Amino acid sequence: MSTLKVGGIRGVSASSDAITVANDGTCTARITNNLSNKNIIINGAMTVAQRGTSSTSTGKATVDRFDLSTSGVDEAMTQAQVDVASGTTPYTLGFRKAFKITNGNQTGGAGASDRCIISYAVESQDNANSGWNYTSASSYTTLSFWAKSSVAQTFYVALTTQDGTQQRYGVAMTFTSADTWTKFTYKIPGNSNIQFDNNNDRGLQIFWTLFRGTDTTDNSFVLNQWAAYNSSIRYPDISGTWFTTDDATFELTGIQLEVGEHATDFEHRLFADELAKCQRYFYQATKIGSTSDVTNAPIAPGFYLTASDYRALIDFPVEMRAAPTLSSNDNSGSYYIHQNALADTIDRLDSFYNTKRRSIVRNTAHASGTQGYPGFLHQETGDSNLNFSAEI
Repeated sequence: MSTLKVGGIRGVSASSDAITVANDGTCTARITNNLSNKNIIINGAMTVAQRGTSSTSTGKATVDRFDLSTSGVDEAMTQAQVDVASGTTPYTLGFRKAFKITNGNQTGGAGASDRCIISYAVESQDNANSGWNYTSASSYTTLSFWAKSSVAQTFYVALTTQDGTQQRYGVAMTFTSADTWTKFTYKIPGNSNIQFDNNNDRGLQIFWTLFRGTDTTDNSFVLNQWAAYNSSIRYPDISGTWFTTDDATFELTGIQLEVGEHATDFEHRLFADELAKCQRYFYQATKIGSTSDVTNAPIAPGFYLTASDYRALIDFPVEMRAAPTLSSNDNSGSYYIHQNALADTIDRLDSFYNTKRRSIVRNTAHASGTQGYPGFLHQETGDSNLNFSAEI
């Protein structure tokens, strides 16, 4: 038996090795097929939208895990989960949903303090345990995504660490054609100043900045390198063309952050798996829909501690990142308690006790039952919302 001894293997026209062979008998390979558990981003294909599919609110209001921040807008922007058009390149690669921002009518122009930013936050422990040797300049993580803008211009993307002394890495995102899906890939080295604590707090934020005014930009900002975060200079100056164009749009999908210096094929996950990952941060116990769709929808079992103190136990489908905060509307007749063949109507639910696994909610303002009796909590109207958030 003969042995072939080589240092590497590469394609005929390639400029680098596909397989690199080390002297200790191991090798590394540039593999672009689907590997499991490599994508640190949750819901990067924009498939989960527990809060709803369209909103003119800022913050996390539609697609799970993604946040819209605006300032100085004259007319609210719309954020939405939308369908990727059939036949486009993202669609043929298995992407069916995108996160879309639609601009309003910014009659006041692009002000120095104005902004429009999409962001995503990564838990610190997910970076710390990813396998990325992030303090070494020779170790890399790769960010890739698909995006489309109705205005052909340059925007900026930035990664900002949150632990220790904050560090920031900015890159340009240039569209040479309007309304054309484009794939962007960035190879990002480690840096000796980066710190990720092994905890469930925010460790890294990624920002897709569509506009930020000159109060926080300056052309002295250097792209493609890590530097200490400076809140006064976050990017080079950004054109306000998109920001001042009525009904301008920006779409985003297929986001992947992975260890290594090459972008591999996107890790498509089952919807059920993606939903469970999202529910670590947000869980909506009520059903979205019209009143006719949600009337009588069951929520949770409960009981009357006293005639006017009703409590219900809600188990979360997965353990949440932290004990969540409850958000509940206060609209007339949003819920009812089915007890002893009667319907006890209540307007809202308040938080009594929360853990990562479950919550006790209560109503002492409208409940009118019988002490010691059980009562099952139901949804009554389409505007009912019972949301638990452990977002970072």
